[in-house]
Amino acid sequence: MQLAFCFLARHGSPVVAALWVTALAWACTSITGLAQAQTAGPASAAQAALPAEVEAALARAKLPRDALAVMVVDAQPVGRVVPRLAHRAQVPVNPASVMKLVTTYAALEQLGPAYTWNTPVYLQGTVQDGSLRGNVYIEGRGDPKLVVERLWMLMRRLRALGIEVIFGDIVLDRSAFDVPEQDPARFDGEPLRPYNAAPDALLLNYKSSVMTFVPDPAAGLARIHYDLPLAGVQRPGTVALAASGAECGDWRAALRAELTDPARVVFQGVYPAACGERVWPVAAPDPRGFAARAVEGMWRELGGKLTGSVRDGKVPQGLKPALVFTSPTLAEVVRDVNKFSNNVMAQQVFLTLALQKNGVATLDGARDVLRQWWLARLGDAELPLADNGSGLSRDARLTAQALARMLQVAWASPVMPELVASLPISGVDGTLRRSQSRVGTAHLKTGSLRDVMAIAGYVHGASGRRYALVAVVNHPAAGAARPVLDSLVDWAYRDQ
Repeated sequence: MQLAFCFLARHGSPVVAALWVTALAWACTSITGLAQAQTAGPASAAQAALPAEVEAALARAKLPRDALAVMVVDAQPVGRVVPRLAHRAQVPVNPASVMKLVTTYAALEQLGPAYTWNTPVYLQGTVQDGSLRGNVYIEGRGDPKLVVERLWMLMRRLRALGIEVIFGDIVLDRSAFDVPEQDPARFDGEPLRPYNAAPDALLLNYKSSVMTFVPDPAAGLARIHYDLPLAGVQRPGTVALAASGAECGDWRAALRAELTDPARVVFQGVYPAACGERVWPVAAPDPRGFAARAVEGMWRELGGKLTGSVRDGKVPQGLKPALVFTSPTLAEVVRDVNKFSNNVMAQQVFLTLALQKNGVATLDGARDVLRQWWLARLGDAELPLADNGSGLSRDARLTAQALARMLQVAWASPVMPELVASLPISGVDGTLRRSQSRVGTAHLKTGSLRDVMAIAGYVHGASGRRYALVAVVNHPAAGAARPVLDSLVDWAYRDQ
């Protein structure tokens, strides 16, 4: 029998070295990963058999055994490591959003949980009698959480500098991210879905706005509230109610919305009163122009005046910031990324790894930083293919074995509390709030794409032991795999 930590000890990580101390009584042979530990002898070979309840769940879902890759192993191993369960654990699979675990853990370790993003604002000219004769420059530095409330605060701080009228332009500097333009329809043909928003050095409200529909039966209409004022966009304040007695059903289709014109929103249908209050988040039909509309809209909403326009440009050399707007901490951002599987926030974090190292963020730069971190922490075997860092990708690849090993290393890391706290709790919150597996016993990141369903994280066993669990289904019928994943969580829990 051989040790998984023999491999880990060779790569110099302080955390892994500390774990290695507990295993000095064992001989470090030629092992290069957890896979050999699981196949070294009859006892470990038996771990490849799937539990009966998992086999049954696969059969009910009409999924073949080879659609599933899974590993369950002690989160904090001591001595000889034999996984409780390993099935196709060395096969590279598309992990969907569980790839966010790699991005967020790497960021927590490299940037630190207290890391914040700064958005400097510069004034070109002086303020006199409420007027600025010159331009305002807003420099995006990758803040993932410049949402509507925080944009309001930023504009309020700008107004607090004594500016009522800008005799010039508001210039948006987005040069910190050197990312090619993306077609939001490229991934799945759904350009108005917020999850398809692309990263941006000045990302405002995830390049999306939210419409809230509130029925008013007495008036025979539903009132529409918009979370973000957008300059130059005509948006109706009401829509007619459906006939009395109409069921809620597909209420979005009933509205017959026309949302592809950047300057105009139209509803040609009706809203069913039976739906009560509903919200509809929609990505901008003109992603590149969204920030300008949002900045000008918020500035004017707060009573500010602007004689010029809001446009893209660069901050002139030599200007010093008039104010610096600071983001929430990385620990808070990571909770949003993992609890709610926010793709564009994950990509912002991913690109920030390159921004901090190179001064300008590129996807290739972020991949290189992640690769170097992985090599230092986990060695050169089974490097993940991160693509954009969010899991919203058909090209991303990772093995269950590699991710389980990363989760073991993370469990011994100083940033473990922040990482675990960011994960959805089974049956309680985030993307697991409706989970049918044991309530409160697991912290797991979820992932789903067409043909992919996955979970990865930690399960608290009935015995009190903690397990790292990774399970990924890649199959055209992966959408039916939720009961399979729930059965694995239940099985991992029952360890007595």
